Amino acid sequence: MVRTATGTDEPGAHRMLPVAPELSGLLPGRGLRRGSTVSVDTGRAAPAGGGTSLMLALLAAASRSGSWCAVVGVPMLGALAAAESGIALERLALVPHPGPDWPTVVAALIDGVDVVVTAVPGAVSASIVSRLAARARQRGSVLVPFGEWSGADVTLRVGDGRWEGLGSGRGRLRRREVTVTARGRGAAARPREITMWMPGVTAHAAAFPPARADRPAAPQSVPARSDRPAGPQTAAAPAPASTDGAGAWAPAGVDSSASSPVERPARGLRLVESGEGV
Repeated sequence: MVRTATGTDEPGAHRMLPVAPELSGLLPGRGLRRGSTVSVDTGRAAPAGGGTSLMLALLAAASRSGSWCAVVGVPMLGALAAAESGIALERLALVPHPGPDWPTVVAALIDGVDVVVTAVPGAVSASIVSRLAARARQRGSVLVPFGEWSGADVTLRVGDGRWEGLGSGRGRLRRREVTVTARGRGAAARPREITMWMPGVTAHAAAFPPARADRPAAPQSVPARSDRPAGPQTAAAPAPASTDGAGAWAPAGVDSSASSPVERPARGLRLVESGEGV
């Protein structure tokens, strides 16, 4: 059911797998070159976090273009997060617990999958690093170590970042502006740096649930008829945000007393103000 990594439809035509336009400037050839090793560093050199979002953003464009991807040793990664980052779930393989013989699992996936992400469980011997890199070059796959990895062709790190969406003690953490740096060898020897938004440079907009039938529909404005004389018009003021009894913020038109969290279609984190603080 899965073609080998070198079995492309047009031989020699897909040596470069696409990435999101925001990330293309960090990579030689502006994409993921088959046979290369591109690591996403999550260690002390990347103190701002965001490595998981960067890793998912790195896979999204290749996955949507038809490439198979695999993620090994990241049990906290959920399918919903991958889908919201733009990854095609029908071409994503997850191996959350590969066991102590994880290099064998990664090597087997390299034989048949285009992009293989593997978590780095601590220090890795030089022999394992060279063996997996050589296998990726031979099979035409892209190896993406998730953690500290020596000898990668390109190493991506998330640097400083700032959150957006919070007001005076309340609001929602919507996105974060981060600095991503790329260092490597050969064509990537010169350091590169970009500023981008997280999570997911290719994230899709949230899908809001349909309006409930037991709630009245919101009033809609009707344009004035052209055959009536023009008169003074007053712009309708936007409906203010409401707060429930505990001080929780809720957008206008949403019942803040609803007990089910599904009825509150907001994305991101929710800060609730109570008598004990925020």
